[in-house]
Amino acid sequence: MTSLNNKQDGVALLHRLSDRINAITEGTLFVSLLVLVGVTFLQVVFRFFFTALTWSEELSSFLLVWVSLLGMAVGFKRGSHIAVTFLLEKLTLSARKWVQLCIALFGLTFFGIVVYFGWVMMNTEATQVTPAMGLSMRWIYLMYPVTGAVTLLHICDSIVTLFGRGN
Repeated sequence: MTSLNNKQDGVALLHRLSDRINAITEGTLFVSLLVLVGVTFLQVVFRFFFTALTWSEELSSFLLVWVSLLGMAVGFKRGSHIAVTFLLEKLTLSARKWVQLCIALFGLTFFGIVVYFGWVMMNTEATQVTPAMGLSMRWIYLMYPVTGAVTLLHICDSIVTLFGRGN
């Protein structure tokens, strides 16, 4: 009985961690979108009425990638990415779970690679700086291992949820 309780506690902890990280991700996504819209608006205003801002286009580009990756992680948590399910729906419940597990394992493999090579790129490009803002590229490339790790967490949570259901 104790091992079952420990397993349930671990599953609950993973689910709570995934939920909390997702809440932080959604908040960061919201703020990042606001900053992206604000910087882009300023870029247009300054380009037409004043002297163009030298850093705004670069920041907008980096924020667009950041927002896309954060949105991807939130999409994995919510299960809202596009999927072709007509074949999956024709399978028995047991077969459907195993196909979903295989899909999740492919996701774990892919995002594990993203985390690893994002980390490698972050470290190898650390001496380079962005042309307009002068930031180390380490901070720019940090987005890949961070969002990859968040997505890995969400996929692990979905696997545990998939096999933890009573159906």
